[in-house]
Amino acid sequence: MMFVSVLILLIVYFVLHKSLQMEIKALTELEIQNLRQETKGTVGKIHFNNAGASLPPDVVVETVISYLQEEATLGGYETEFKYKEQLENTYVSIARLINAGKDEIAIAENASTAWTLAFNGISFKSGDEVITCEMEYVTNLIGFVHAKKKYGITIKVIPNDIRGNFSMTEFEDAISEKTKLIAITHIPSSAGGMIPIVEIGKIARKHNILYLVDACQSVGQVPIDVKEINCDMLAVTGRKYLRAPRGTGFLFVRKAVQDKLDSIFIDGFTVQWVTEDDYKIRDDARRFELYERNRALTLGLGKAVDYVLNIGVDRIWQRIQFLSRLMRQQLKGINGITVHDIGDQQCGIVTFSVNGIESALIKNELAEKQINVSVGLAKSTLYYMNKNHLTAVVRASLHYYNTEEEIKLCCKELVLLCKEVEN
Repeated sequence: MMFVSVLILLIVYFVLHKSLQMEIKALTELEIQNLRQETKGTVGKIHFNNAGASLPPDVVVETVISYLQEEATLGGYETEFKYKEQLENTYVSIARLINAGKDEIAIAENASTAWTLAFNGISFKSGDEVITCEMEYVTNLIGFVHAKKKYGITIKVIPNDIRGNFSMTEFEDAISEKTKLIAITHIPSSAGGMIPIVEIGKIARKHNILYLVDACQSVGQVPIDVKEINCDMLAVTGRKYLRAPRGTGFLFVRKAVQDKLDSIFIDGFTVQWVTEDDYKIRDDARRFELYERNRALTLGLGKAVDYVLNIGVDRIWQRIQFLSRLMRQQLKGINGITVHDIGDQQCGIVTFSVNGIESALIKNELAEKQINVSVGLAKSTLYYMNKNHLTAVVRASLHYYNTEEEIKLCCKELVLLCKEVEN
């Protein structure tokens, strides 16, 4: 009896110990201050435009500049050879970040390029159906419409319910034997809600349907595991929450589906071998790359990914959720401001409007106070904006290096603007 009691106590101890180990350690004030010190852009300016382009860490900027300086003195090819291992490590770091294989990663200029390579690599025919969501990004919408005109595909848009949540019931009902692709934007451009990409992935895999996820606002903000999502393709940009240079991004293509996609562009780098009358495509995701690209930016992208990994994506996501909740609460307490974010799960993008003042004017007024926000236009998230009769919203997107004091200062300026309208 004594042995059983001791055994139970040991089991309880190990379970509790394990749960404590799994608890996410919040970023401390000292860490945040250190991270801000490593980012020159945080001095003298409040940057709430991270969903557009976040402020890169100094080490990322220095990496790019240093590489370009070496190119100018050593030569472009010679510098590439010198940094061959570091450039290769960019793929390794990206793979680690999203739990993929190195051979499943292709470097791209941005998420739109990555998404277009994946989408246009699919062999569509008349009658094929593409299922998407109302939060879909404008570039993807254009791709759907183009394929509809060119091939005669059908586009099925799954709406959010009254609470702002993606309808899984309508989604499953929409699947048919003609469903060729499920294409979903995880976090939209002009709204703070999120789409349940893990749950969607389970259904996609169950029906063996190609699954393409636009994660341009996700990677660097939210923990992303491509195996958990069960996606076949994932499009990512560098300039947003990854804090990488503009002109960087990547495409994940699951190894098992790489041969199912056509390569839109082909050069000597894309192939394993070539003869005068034949060629063979290489057997990894780099078949979707071309040889000539910016090596300095690739190195900067790798450095940015390593920076995220060193902090921990779980910790970043915890911090962003805290700050965005705080900002929404403060905005809702200001007379004249309407917060538009809905849905049970929300992200670091906070959207709102001010009664009687155009969103573009709010952006300009805040810019004069050294506060960066952006304007979410209807075309950026067309299905969602049209459904909710919105032409534009103010978009404040927060990152882990932002502070509670910055939120307070921004809201203070908005209070003054609202009072001006009242008077």
